[in-house]
Amino acid sequence: MKIKKISVLVLTLSLALSALAGCSSEPTETTSGDDRPAEVEILNVSYDPTRELYVAFNEAFAKYWKETTGQEVVVTQSHAGSGKQANAVIEGNEADVVTLALEGDVDAIRKAGLINDGWVDRLPLKSSPYTSTIVFLVRKGNPKNIKDWDDIVKSGVEVITPSPKTSGGAKWNFLAAWAFAQNLYNGDDAKITQFVKDLYANVTVLDSGARGSTTTFVENKQGDVLLAWENEAFLSQKEHPGEYEIVTPSISILAQPSVSVVDTNADKHGTREVSEAYLQYLYTEEAQRIEGTWFYRPSNETILKEFSDIFDLNVKLVNIDDDFGGWDAANTKFFVDGAVFDQIYKQ
Repeated sequence: MKIKKISVLVLTLSLALSALAGCSSEPTETTSGDDRPAEVEILNVSYDPTRELYVAFNEAFAKYWKETTGQEVVVTQSHAGSGKQANAVIEGNEADVVTLALEGDVDAIRKAGLINDGWVDRLPLKSSPYTSTIVFLVRKGNPKNIKDWDDIVKSGVEVITPSPKTSGGAKWNFLAAWAFAQNLYNGDDAKITQFVKDLYANVTVLDSGARGSTTTFVENKQGDVLLAWENEAFLSQKEHPGEYEIVTPSISILAQPSVSVVDTNADKHGTREVSEAYLQYLYTEEAQRIEGTWFYRPSNETILKEFSDIFDLNVKLVNIDDDFGGWDAANTKFFVDGAVFDQIYKQ
């Protein structure tokens, strides 16, 4: 089991940008402004916990685009479970850009022929402008004394998590739990599988998306612990001060949300220029601070340090590529129909 610290995994933005030919920390200005219509609209199909982030980011980008080009841009947002959103685009939801929970969901759209090959290398840091990780959200006082993954498999602990069949965040949850068990049992597959099976036996509500699980736990008051994106847990604390505590487990996973232009749709709509600029702007200093403000970890290491009073920068994290062989391998082993998750989870 390879354990890495986030300070090692997160590269500086300047190094990543220098390796990407033709891309800078600011979107490239264009000279074709006289040919633009007065207004352009793009659709960003995203996943549940980014609603608030993109409200703030869209406002900043629209201001930048207007000042740079003189053109108004209207960004329409769509949010649901990441896997569900990927399927919606494949089935005809004409997103200009997707900002989904994981690389595998974006790559499913590529496999459907809507995104060009090589998309992951078109932007810095594997097209992942911000990161997160998986934590536990518990009620004030932590009445079940939950400290680590082995506490949530105990009898009588009610767990809330979304389904990895529809939610990208749920896949991160599953893999983080698997990584803990793999470390605990020194790679004994039978014991690892039983540990994760015991965890899901404690799941009382399996929502379709991360935001739905947060609603179940926070608004509907169900469960003892929510397996949550770090940003979602902090947002719950912000919206309900004094009601919840965040527990960071001993082992978690580096969650890397991925972004891409949906090439077929952007070309069809004539929105490639603004769509590319929209995603590039996620790497600017202004946007990185917006991401940090909404509790995502900025990929710019210098700006990340500005939020060191919020994030645990020394948390031990496993990595999808090094520890699970990448998303194709992880999906095949754990999440496709008939794979490990289907084998261990009984409704």
